[in-house]
Amino acid sequence: MALFGRSKSTVGLDIGSGQIKVAVIDHSKKEPELVRVAVVPLLADAIVDGEVMDPGIVSEAIQSALAAADVPKAKTVVTAVGGRDVIIKKIQIERVKEAQARELMRWEAEQHVPFDMESVELDFQILDPEADGVEMSVLLVAAKRELIEAKMRMLTDAGLDGGTVDVDAFALHNAFEVNHPNAMDGIVALVNIGHEVTNINILENGIPILTRDIALGTRRFREDLQRERGLGADEAQELLQGYDRSPHLDAVLEGRGEEIAVGIERAAAFLATSSRNGGQVKSIFTCGGGARIPGLTNVLADRLRLQVQQANPLANLRIRDGAMDNLVTDEVAPLLMLPIGLALRKRA
Repeated sequence: MALFGRSKSTVGLDIGSGQIKVAVIDHSKKEPELVRVAVVPLLADAIVDGEVMDPGIVSEAIQSALAAADVPKAKTVVTAVGGRDVIIKKIQIERVKEAQARELMRWEAEQHVPFDMESVELDFQILDPEADGVEMSVLLVAAKRELIEAKMRMLTDAGLDGGTVDVDAFALHNAFEVNHPNAMDGIVALVNIGHEVTNINILENGIPILTRDIALGTRRFREDLQRERGLGADEAQELLQGYDRSPHLDAVLEGRGEEIAVGIERAAAFLATSSRNGGQVKSIFTCGGGARIPGLTNVLADRLRLQVQQANPLANLRIRDGAMDNLVTDEVAPLLMLPIGLALRKRA
C-alpha cells in the first residue's frame, strides 16, 4: 500500500455513504488538468457507518458514476480509507537511512499503534530527510488490512480490474495544497463534513499530523430539521443545499455546530499537549457536502473565534471545457476535495 505517491490520467473514486464522486485528472501536461467529474447519489442505508449493507446497490452506483465520467471499465482507480481503523502519527526516531527505517518501522509501530501488527498495513515518510540532527521526523501510517480488503472488494464487485488505496487525510491534503498553497504555513484544520461523519484533519506546515472523526454529518442535520422543526424530508434537504439562512436552520446549527466546534477544540488540545511545538490552530477550512450548509461557517467562526472559510478544490486547478457538464459548480465544488485529491496522485 503506497500511501504517499503522487499514467497520464488518474481516476479518483470517493465512495461516500450518500454519494459516489469521481474525478479524472490528466497529468500529461505541465499542470494537472481536471478532465471530468461525476456525482451520483447513493440510496439511503446502502452504506452505514462505512459498512456496505447492499453491495449490489453500491456496485451499480459506482458503475454509474464511472460511466458518467467516461471512465473505461478496464481503468484502475485510486480510492481511500479512513476512520478509526487508520492511524496517522508523527514520531521521532534515530536518524537512519530509509532502508534501515523500513526495517525499524514495525517495531516503532508497536509502540504507537493500538492494533495487532499482524492485522495492519504500514507505511511511512521521512519528513526531514535533508536535516542533520541525530533524530528525524517520520509520519507513520497504519491501516487495518480488513479495511483495505473491504474497499478493494467494492472495486471488484463494480467490475474494476483493480485500484490503489490511499488514506483520506492525504488525499484531502493533496487537493488542499494545490488549491490553497498560502495555507501551508503553521497549523491549520481541514474539516471534511460528509453525509454521516465529519473528519477533522490537522495540518502542520502542510503535513497532515492528526485526524479525528465525529459521528455527525449532513444526515443528522436533515433529521434534526425533520424531528425538531417539523419539516418534510424534501424541505429539509432544500434548506441544507440552499443559499440562504433561515430560522429553522439556525436553530439546528447552534447545537450541531457546537458539536463540530468541540471536536475541533479537542483535536487542537490533544495536539497542543503532544506536540513539541505546542502550537495553536490559526485557521479552519471546511469541505464536504456539509461545508455549504448556509450559516455553518459563520457559526463555527463565532464559536471558535477563528477564521473559518470554505475550501475550494477548484481554486487553482486547470479545468478542461466540459469537465463539469450538467453540474452546478458552486453546488458540487465542496464535494470534490477528496476525489480530486485522489486523482491528483499520479499512479506509479
